Amino acid sequence: MSEYVKSLMTEVKAKNPSQPEFHQAVEEVVESLESVLDKHPEYRAAKILERIIEPERVIMFRVPWVNDQGEVQVNRGFRIEMNSAIGPYKGGLRFHPSVNLGILKFLAFEQVFKNSLTTLPMGGGKGGSDFDPKGKSDAEVMRFCQSFMSELFRHIGPNTDVPAGDIGVGGREIGFLFGQYKKLRNEFSGILTGKGLNWGGSLIRPEATGYGAVYFAAEMLATRNDSLEGKTCLVSGSGNVAQYTVEKLLDLGAKVTTLSDSSGYIYDEEGIDREKLAFVMELKNVRRGRIKEYAEKYLNAVYTPVDASSDHNSLWDHKADCAFPSATQNEINEKDAQNLLNNGVFVISEGANMPTTLEGVNLFLDKGILYGPAKAANAGGVAVSGLEMAQNSMRYGWTREEVDNRLQLIMKSIHTTCVTTAEKYGTPGNYVNGANIGGFIKVADSMLDQGIV
Repeated sequence: MSEYVKSLMTEVKAKNPSQPEFHQAVEEVVESLESVLDKHPEYRAAKILERIIEPERVIMFRVPWVNDQGEVQVNRGFRIEMNSAIGPYKGGLRFHPSVNLGILKFLAFEQVFKNSLTTLPMGGGKGGSDFDPKGKSDAEVMRFCQSFMSELFRHIGPNTDVPAGDIGVGGREIGFLFGQYKKLRNEFSGILTGKGLNWGGSLIRPEATGYGAVYFAAEMLATRNDSLEGKTCLVSGSGNVAQYTVEKLLDLGAKVTTLSDSSGYIYDEEGIDREKLAFVMELKNVRRGRIKEYAEKYLNAVYTPVDASSDHNSLWDHKADCAFPSATQNEINEKDAQNLLNNGVFVISEGANMPTTLEGVNLFLDKGILYGPAKAANAGGVAVSGLEMAQNSMRYGWTREEVDNRLQLIMKSIHTTCVTTAEKYGTPGNYVNGANIGGFIKVADSMLDQGIV
C-alpha cells in the first residue's frame, strides 16, 4: 500500500468513524487504483478520489408511522446521493434492521462504479431505512412506505435521483412508494424502477440481478473454453437475486444444492429442480415463510440453523464447482473462502453487494480462480433498471426477449471491460482491478470535464 493510499485511508477512517463497511469498500477500490493514479497525475491533482469518496449529498430523516395496534413507531430514513457525474443518482432502497449510515454509504460508493460499468448514463446513490418489513402486515408496510415517501419525494425525480428496490423492498413496497409519490406530486413519472408491469415496469427486471450474475459467470468460464453445463453450484439467499440465479443456472444445465435465509440454510444433494424452485418462490414471495420449510417438504434436504457462535458459514463447506453469494455483505469470510477453495470451487460470481471480506477476496485472487466481484457480476439489476428508465422516457415497453438480449449484451460488455482493463494495467485475469479501474476512469474523466463541483 502506497503512502498516498495509507494517508487517504487514515483520513477516511477519521472522517467516517464506526463505518467499517464503508472503509472496506473504499480500501478495496483505492488499492486497485494505485497504477491508474501513477499514470494519471491529473486525477490526484484534482482530488478526484477524495471527491468520489465524499457523498454529494446525505439526506437523513425520521419516519413516523402507526402499527395495526394503533401504536406510534419511529424509524430512520436515508438517501445517499453519492455521485452524479455521468447521470442521475441511481441505486436501491433497503429496508432492514441492519441499515445505518455506514452501510448505505458503502452501497452508494459501490453503486457509482457498478453503474459506470453498465455503459448507461447513471450516477450512484443508495437509501433505505432500519424498518423491518418481515412480519408486518400489508397495511403496516403501506403506512410506513407512505410516511417514508412523504419526505423522500422532495429529493428524487426522473432527472435527479431514481431509486429502486433492494433487500426488504420488492414489488409490494415499490407499489406503495410510487402511489404516494404520485399523490404528492400529482404526476406519473418514472421516479422508481422495479415497478409493476401494468404501470411502467420492465420485463426481466425482477430476474435481472440473478440472471446477470449467471451470464457473467458464463462469460468468465468461456475464457477457459468451459461452460456452466453440468456444474454444481452453491447459492446463498432465497430472495429475488437467489431465486433467479437458480432459474438461470437450471436453464444453462447446472445443478444447485443450497439456499438460505437469515435463520439457516438447506442443502439438497439431489439438486433444486424447477418444481422445488417454484415452491421456494411461493414460500418466499407469497407466504413470506422461512427456508427451513423446504426441508420439511423435501425430506432428502438437510436444514442447518444459523450458529451465531461459529467462525464460518457451513453453507460454503460443500463440494461444488461454482458459488453465487446472493444474500448480503460479508457473508464469506477468510475461513469460508478457504473452505470454498478446498471443496473445489473455482468460479465465484457475486450476486449480493460486497459479500466477501477483503481477506477472502485476496485468497481468491492469490489462487487465480474466476472471481467476479459484485460491482461487475451483479450489475444486471441496475442495468435493467436503466433500461426501464429508457422505456419510461419513451412511454414504450420492450418485449421480454429484447430486454434479455440487451441484458446479455451489457453483461458481456462489462466482462470485456474488466478483462481488457485488467490487462492494460498489468494484472491480467484480475476482475477486481478490471472492474474498479474500468468503473473509475469513466467517472473520473467526467468529473474533470465538469470542473470543481
